Amino acid sequence: MNEVVRFGSASGRWLLLASILGSAIAGIDATVVNVALPAIGEEFDAPFEVLQWTITAYTLTLAAFILLGGSLGDRYGRKRVFVIGVVWFAVASLLCGLAPNAGTLIAARALQGIGGALLTPGSLAMIQASFAWEDRARAIGAWSGLGGVATAIGPFLGGWLVESVSWRWIFLINVPIAVVVVIISHRHVPETRNPSATGTPDYLGGLLGAGALGGWTYALIDIPTAGPLAAPVVTAAAIGTVCTVAFFITESRLARPMLPLGIFAVRQFSATNAVTFLIYGAFGGIFFLLVVHLQVVAGFSPLAAGIALLPVTVLMLLLSSRAGALSVRIGPRIPMAAGPAICAVAALMMLGIGEGASYWVDVLPSVVVLGLGLSLLVAPLTSTALSSVHDAQAGLASGVNNAVARAAGLLAIAVLPALAGLSGDAYTDPPVFAEGFRFAAMVCAGVLAAAAVLAAVTVRNPVLPEGAERPAAPTPKPADAGATGAETAGTGGSRTARAAGAWTTGSPVTGAATLRHCAVDGPPAAVCAAVQESRHSADD
Repeated sequence: MNEVVRFGSASGRWLLLASILGSAIAGIDATVVNVALPAIGEEFDAPFEVLQWTITAYTLTLAAFILLGGSLGDRYGRKRVFVIGVVWFAVASLLCGLAPNAGTLIAARALQGIGGALLTPGSLAMIQASFAWEDRARAIGAWSGLGGVATAIGPFLGGWLVESVSWRWIFLINVPIAVVVVIISHRHVPETRNPSATGTPDYLGGLLGAGALGGWTYALIDIPTAGPLAAPVVTAAAIGTVCTVAFFITESRLARPMLPLGIFAVRQFSATNAVTFLIYGAFGGIFFLLVVHLQVVAGFSPLAAGIALLPVTVLMLLLSSRAGALSVRIGPRIPMAAGPAICAVAALMMLGIGEGASYWVDVLPSVVVLGLGLSLLVAPLTSTALSSVHDAQAGLASGVNNAVARAAGLLAIAVLPALAGLSGDAYTDPPVFAEGFRFAAMVCAGVLAAAAVLAAVTVRNPVLPEGAERPAAPTPKPADAGATGAETAGTGGSRTARAAGAWTTGSPVTGAATLRHCAVDGPPAAVCAAVQESRHSADD
C-alpha cells in the first residue's frame, strides 16, 4: 500500500518542493527560449527555420510522449519515472547549453521534450497518489500556485540571462535545479504505482505520434525554402501521412491504447478540443513571433521583451477564478466564444507595434486585452474538456486536451511563418519581419474569430435538472485509490477538487490543477483559480 503523506508534515513539504521544482524547470524552459531566439540565430548565423526548429523540436516530442509518460509512471513507479525524466531533462539541458552548432541544439531540444514528457505527468501524479484524500486539494493548490509563480518569473530571468550573460545559461541553469530535485526525491518522496496498470505501455503509439508530427512539421517548415515538390519535403510529408494513418489504426486495435479513440465520440469533448486546436494554434503563432518582433523590429532588449507579456500572467492570476465561477453560473458557451473574440481584437491591435514602438502606448494595450481574453476562456475551456466525460476518464481527457493544444502550437509555428513569408534571414531584416508579423497577426486574429464562432455553435451549456443540487463532496478514499499518472498527464486528476456549484451531463466540472492546464508555451494558466478552487473543495 502506498505511504500516506499529510499536507503540513515535513514529508509533505519535501514532496511538494520536489514536484514544484521538477515541473517548473520544464515550464520555465518552455517560456524563456522564445526570448533567446534572436541571440541564438545571431551566434550560429542560422536561418529562421533553425529558430522554428529550436521551439518545435521540444514541443513535438513533448506532445507525442506526454500520455505515454503518464502510463509509464503508473506501470513502473511514479517517482522512478519522474526522476528519470528530471535527469533526462538535465542532461538534455546541458547539451543545449554546450551545443557547438544549431543541429546539436535542435537534437538536444528534442531530447528535452522527452524528458519533459516523463516528468510533467509524474510531478502531479506523485501528489495525488501520496497525499491523504482530504489534503490533496490543498496540495494541488500549492503546486499550481507556486508553479505558476515560477513560470511567471521565467521570462524575466531568461531575458536577464540572455542580456547579461549568455543565452546558453537559460539551459545550463536547469542542471543544478535538477540535482536538487533528484536528491530531494531520493530522500523524501515515497514511491507509488497503480496496481491495476498492467501490460506493456503503448510505445508504438508514442513513436507513431512522434513520426506523424515530425514528418508534417519538417515538411511545413522546409516548404518555403525548398519548395513543395522538393524530395525532402515530399518524403517528410509521406512519412507524416503514413505514421498518422498507422497511429489511428494502432490505437483503434490495441486493448490498452495510449489514446482511446472512443473518447471522441462524446460530442462536447470533440467540440471543445476542436476549439482548443484553433485557439492554441493562434496563441502558439502569436507568442512565437511577438517576442522576436519586439526585439527585431521594435528594438526592445531581451529583458524588456521577456517581461512584455507579464501583464497577461497577472491578469490571469487575478481574474481566471472569477471567470471559472462565471462559467459555472451561465455555462461555458459564452465565455468560450467571447474569450477568443477578445483575443482576436488583441491580435489586431498588435498591428500597431512597429519600429520604435512604445511599450506603454503600443504594446501594453494589446497585451492587456489579450490577458482579459485569456482569463475569460482558459478556465471554462479546460473544465469543459474534463467535465464532458465521465469521472473515470477526466484525467485522460485532460491529457488529451493538453496534447491537442501542444500539437496545435507546434503546427502553427511550422505553418504561420511560411504563410507570412518569414524564412532565411528575415529575422535580421526589420522591415521584412515587420511585414510578415503583420500578416501573421491578421491570420491569428482570423483563426481566433473562427474559434469564437465554433464555440458559439458547437459548445453546449449543460442544464441543471429541476431540483438538482450541487454534487456532494466525495467520500474520503485511500491515498492510492485510483489516481494515476496517465490521468494527470498534463493537468489535475478528476477526483481531487471540483468547481463550486457545477453541473454537467457526465461529471462535475473539475477544478484545482486542471486550471493550470494552459499548454501553450506562453503564459501560465489560471493558477490563482487553482488555489481558490482548492479552497472551495477543502471547505466542503
